[in-house]
Formats: sequence, structure tokens, C-alpha cells
Amino acid sequence: MSKKTEIEAKILDRAYKLFLKQGYKNTTMDDIAQDLSMSKKTLYKYFPGKLELLAASFDLLKNTLSIKVQSLFANKHIPYTVKLKSFLTIVARDLAPINPELLEDLRDHAPDIWSELQEYIRDSAYLRFQKLIEEGIEKGFVSAKMNKTMIVLIYASAIQSLIDPKFLSQFPKEMRNEMNLSTSEIFDQAIQIIYQGILTDEAREEFQKA
Repeated sequence: MSKKTEIEAKILDRAYKLFLKQGYKNTTMDDIAQDLSMSKKTLYKYFPGKLELLAASFDLLKNTLSIKVQSLFANKHIPYTVKLKSFLTIVARDLAPINPELLEDLRDHAPDIWSELQEYIRDSAYLRFQKLIEEGIEKGFVSAKMNKTMIVLIYASAIQSLIDPKFLSQFPKEMRNEMNLSTSEIFDQAIQIIYQGILTDEAREEFQKA
């Protein structure tokens, strides 16, 4: 790694963490330079502005996530159930830090990057997830009675809605306060509810007989 590349990587790492912590709107180039113990003039030599830094940060995130997912899918030696859980864990771990406040910030102040991120998630996460569901149906791990697209749509709509502040704002405040979950917990519980159900084993048996 060249010195220039090393410095750019450090800048992107620190900038991304500040965006996550403070939001895009409230993070300035001064903040980023100060966090790096770098002059703003030096910072501008590597990135012409805050928007370019944001775009580069998310490009790095998307590339990293793509490499992880591709490696997982290429591995022919792990059981299907492990592959399914690993895929959902990888996606959740990398996307969960993008909190609802930052997402709202992006949609309002960086709409092009917001759209690119949404498109990436749709194409890379959801389409790959559908392929994984297809594999599960073929191997007998996923019920063939279930529509593969519906499985993905339920997961996608649940995740996107639960981290969308505008969607959540329509619910009473006491309900929102009671949820009180981090983004990573939202991903985890949505997966458990959708794919393991809300019923206990005993209740599930009675439900199936009813």
C-alpha cells in the first residue's frame, strides 16, 4: 500500500466513523481534519469536499461487503444453514452501523448517495438473498410452498421500514420508546421473528394442528 493510499484509507475510516456518530449534516471538514490531527488544507489535497468523502466512504463499504458475500457464496464446503445465517449476519454487521438518523440525513442532504446505497442493497443484498433461498428450496432446507420472492420482500420491507424514521414516526411515541433497539438489534430480531417465528415450539405445534 502506497503512502497516499494509506493516508486516504485513514481519512475514509475516520470520516465514516464521524458520519455515523454525528450525521452527515453535522459533520464538517473541520471536524474531520481535527479528528485526524491534520490541517484542512492537507485534507482537501486528498478529497475536494465532504460529499466526495461521503461517497468514497460508502463505495468502500459496498466493495468490502461485496467481497465478503462473494467469498461466502464461493465456499462450497459449508452447510447451507451456516451459509444462510452467515450471509444475514454479514449484511447486518456491515449495514447496521448506518443508523436511522444518518439514513434520514442522507435522504435529505445527499439524495444521490442515498439512491445509490438503496440500489446497491437491492441488487447486491436482496437478489443474492433470493438466490440463496432458491438454493435452500432445491436442497430441501426451505419449504417449497413458500414463494421465494415473498420471503425476500418480507425481509427487505421489514428492515427498510424499521430503520426509516419517517415510517416509525407514524406510530405512537410510547411504542417507539418501548422498542428502544439499536440498528444491529433490529436486524437480528427481524431475522429471528421472520425465519424462526414468534411462537414457542409447543405453541407452534398447536398452531399447526388448529
